[in-house]
Amino acid sequence: MKIGIAADHGGYELKEYLKKYLTGEGYDITDYGALALNPTDDYPDFVVPLARAVAEKKMEKGIAICGSGVGAAIAANKIKGIRAALINDYFSAHQGVEDDNMNLLCLGGRVTASSAAQEYAMAFLVAVFSGLARHKRRLKKIAELEK
Repeated sequence: MKIGIAADHGGYELKEYLKKYLTGEGYDITDYGALALNPTDDYPDFVVPLARAVAEKKMEKGIAICGSGVGAAIAANKIKGIRAALINDYFSAHQGVEDDNMNLLCLGGRVTASSAAQEYAMAFLVAVFSGLARHKRRLKKIAELEK
């Protein structure tokens, strides 16, 4: 599975940890930056290219990290076709995919422990959209908002 990952300075350390872990688990990881720790960088510069790649199906799923995860989620959701959410628990990590077809996981590098991030990322990556009629109906309504 091709996974894109991105982070600003607030999520850089967690991104590097997850990148190494997920590569070890057999995932094909593309890093959209930051490629070095720079305390003056801005999350949209990395999250938006990642979100575009996911929306264009160049990546199957994405993981975006900033200090709290909030900015990453806001930026990612500006891209048509992205369904990103800030995740802070295991249930939401898989349920967001199963019910809402979430395609971009957002984490807070300053508030999420590496072990928790690993657990959330794995739950997100292995989850599959259920395709149930009620979920498709809801997603259709959301897609209408993007027009």
